[in-house]
Amino acid sequence: MVVAVTVPVAAGTPAFAAVPASPAVTFTNPVAEQRADPHIHKHTDGYYYFTATVPAYDRIVLRRATTLQGLATAAETTIWTKHASGEMGAHIWAPEIHFIDGKWYVYFTAGSSNDIWKIRPYVLESSSANPLTGTWTEKGRIALPLDTFSLDATTFVHNGTRYLSWAQNDPAVGAGTNIYLARMSNPWTITGSPVMISRPTLAWEKVNQTVNEGPAVIQRNGKVFMTFSAAATDANYCLGLLTANDTADLMNPASWTKSPNPVFKSNDATGQYGPGHNTFTTSEDGKSDIMVYHDRNYKDISGDPLNDPNRRTRYQKLYWNADGTPNFGIPVSDGVTPVRFSSFNYPDRYIRHWEYRAKLEANVTNLADSQFRIVTGLTGSGTVSLESANFPGYYLRHKNYELWVEKNSGTATFLADASFTRRAGLADSAGVSFESYNFPGRYIRHYNGLIQLQALSTSLDQQDATYYAE
Repeated sequence: MVVAVTVPVAAGTPAFAAVPASPAVTFTNPVAEQRADPHIHKHTDGYYYFTATVPAYDRIVLRRATTLQGLATAAETTIWTKHASGEMGAHIWAPEIHFIDGKWYVYFTAGSSNDIWKIRPYVLESSSANPLTGTWTEKGRIALPLDTFSLDATTFVHNGTRYLSWAQNDPAVGAGTNIYLARMSNPWTITGSPVMISRPTLAWEKVNQTVNEGPAVIQRNGKVFMTFSAAATDANYCLGLLTANDTADLMNPASWTKSPNPVFKSNDATGQYGPGHNTFTTSEDGKSDIMVYHDRNYKDISGDPLNDPNRRTRYQKLYWNADGTPNFGIPVSDGVTPVRFSSFNYPDRYIRHWEYRAKLEANVTNLADSQFRIVTGLTGSGTVSLESANFPGYYLRHKNYELWVEKNSGTATFLADASFTRRAGLADSAGVSFESYNFPGRYIRHYNGLIQLQALSTSLDQQDATYYAE
């Protein structure tokens, strides 16, 4: 979470910000082709452990690496293969890897070889230090009171109690799947009666299929946030959000509030479709929350989406609004992920575009307006350009010494106006400043809430021209 810290200074001296608590993290997407329903566990041994659904639906795979991006090229090991007959013989879906009480557990979904739609949740266990090379024991099916289509089990601890959450059909409720929650007595056994905390009631949850599935939990800022996936697994697939207070009884369905709209959905501008079935992890330094999810880079699918193999694993930084709620933004373009730029001397304000004009504003809840990809400068020559996250192909450029976001026209003037030399922050070398390529000595700075290109002469000018990447 980004926390802006203001340092007290003497009267008459402008305040300035400490280095943000959550500095920029960037990734190159996609991370893993043909890997759906991704799950990552960051372990105390310094490794990230990654598993996901493979298109053949016939096995469980694991990778590990010391960095999140390193998982893209890490060797993959098959740790378990479907049964030749009977239970766990088909539709091996949505594995998750967890470390609980000194042992590894993989939660996954499987059908039966003689009834491939008899979908149920199962658990594997390993006591080996390295789960890629260790022996796995089948703990069997998670026994649920209702013996119906059930999938996507996940587990989390809240206030000392371990919970299981999953998706399941209840014929008494109607078609489709709902989200359930139960306490656990051990990593493969629930205790007490489950409760339904969400069912598809809104239009966006019922496009082509009536679905709530794939729960994932992140606990921050006095709240428990649970994302879930909704609608059919095509371009309509999206993420919804449930929220409960940290002090609430999670087993009381009234404790949970559903956001009225999807929090993450397809985006035509960035060419990303059907984002969903996510999980959460943290950056290597532990300072940033990272969302891991899958999507496709095309909209139209021939036939059943379940038979389309091309869901890809992707990463994005998860941001937090001033009110403590998560801000997912949009599924960004393939390639390098974008960052935000907070002001050195107004640490709660960010460079953003509004009607294509660049401004400095606080509480930019339309996150993508304040996100830019740092790319190779359009003029080359060691420069950089700042590409809009939600308007790919549009760049921050100066025009009459004002900064605007405009589409790359390809002219020499535009290329030069949209290119900058990246400098160490003029007021703090941990920050960044951007000097104009074609007007050396002029820098991107804020003035009266607008972003300008100006020559600098005072320490205040330098502060106005210093930003932190977040």
